[in-house]
Amino acid sequence: MEYRESFDIDKREIRRKRRQRNQALSYLILFLVIVAAAVGVVLGVRQYTERKEKSGEQAGHDKLEQILQSEEPIVMETSSEVIPEPTPEERLDEIVEAAIEGMSLEDKVAGLFIVTPEAITGVATAVRAGDGTREALSKYAVGGIVYFSKNIQSEDQLKTMISNTRSFSRYPLFICVDEEGGSVSRIAGSGLASKVDSAKKIGQTGDSNNAYVAGSTIGTYLADLGFDLNFAPVADIANVDNSVMESRSYGLDAASVAAFVTSMMLGLEEQDVTSCLKHFPGIGSTAQDTHDGIAVSNRSEEEFWANEFAVFQTGIDAGANMIMVGHMAAPSLVGDNTPSSMSSIIITDILRKELGFEGVVISDAMNMSAISAYYESDQAAITALKAGCDMILMPDDFAQAYNGVLQAVKEGVISEERVNDALRRIYRIKFADKVE
Repeated sequence: MEYRESFDIDKREIRRKRRQRNQALSYLILFLVIVAAAVGVVLGVRQYTERKEKSGEQAGHDKLEQILQSEEPIVMETSSEVIPEPTPEERLDEIVEAAIEGMSLEDKVAGLFIVTPEAITGVATAVRAGDGTREALSKYAVGGIVYFSKNIQSEDQLKTMISNTRSFSRYPLFICVDEEGGSVSRIAGSGLASKVDSAKKIGQTGDSNNAYVAGSTIGTYLADLGFDLNFAPVADIANVDNSVMESRSYGLDAASVAAFVTSMMLGLEEQDVTSCLKHFPGIGSTAQDTHDGIAVSNRSEEEFWANEFAVFQTGIDAGANMIMVGHMAAPSLVGDNTPSSMSSIIITDILRKELGFEGVVISDAMNMSAISAYYESDQAAITALKAGCDMILMPDDFAQAYNGVLQAVKEGVISEERVNDALRRIYRIKFADKVE
């Protein structure tokens, strides 16, 4: 009897443990099912979001392609009215909006930068565009590439490099160079064209038509090589002793300089090369060089308005599409030594609102010591964009600047609409030939 009772107790204990084990197993299975379901939901949402983003980008690309390939205006009729043919301005707006609609946020931000080929490829000196350039432009859809003398070996080499670079980009690129004439002649200085006289020598002739001829000459050989943006003419007035722009300025008198600047601008633009007036608000008013460190102008506000601003205003009235803002500090305008390229007073209040400039504002090269010695690349780029710059030229550390701006947009420090607004100005230049 005692044995049987002991046996029954053992059986009950075995059944109890079995139930506990089964319950534990059931809970484990339920837990795994819940985890699997949660992972599935997360992956499903992510895939849906990615498909939606890609679908949106593809839709934008398809819309842009349809607009660009349309040769005949589409006139829609209703029972009572006919929608008129869009004006060139309306058609350009339509093209620009379609282009922006098809861009990811990452591509939008990259499109605000103009960089050297070395900055995105990592090579020491770029003299060709191959798989490295293709991969770099796939990762960073920058808005433009600027070339210097070290990138030039021969005419055929340069043309091929530029052509390949354009073909690798998903979006239109600015292909840029500094070709002022005189000592700042990357192309002519490399032996690929006859060198044009400096602005100083041209200004000394007293005939502004010579500036037009210089612009036309430079524009012709730049366009033939594949360039479409020239960081010229210099609109600075060399009106202080030992001016840093003494040999690169057309002279001392605002009215005379304005005539030479607009003439060269016209000569470039007629060859389908976008000009860029520089360096607002007028770096010729200092003897210090922003390549080497901080530069400060002692000009009064009244002197700026009577001289430097008069030159830029003439260029704006003549149709300037792009203006470069320098890094010189102008305490009389700003109240402190903030670089002009990072000042909303200089860019937004004066250049945009008071002078009425509606084109692209680009910073001077951000790798100059006036910026790089005092600011991190991301800080400088973010501040310049918030101040009103549409494009950032040559940050000291491109990856840092790009990632910093991208994060700033994601966090709302810079609004995406601010980025879109800059891109609208940029693409109005890049797509202008589609409606002419």
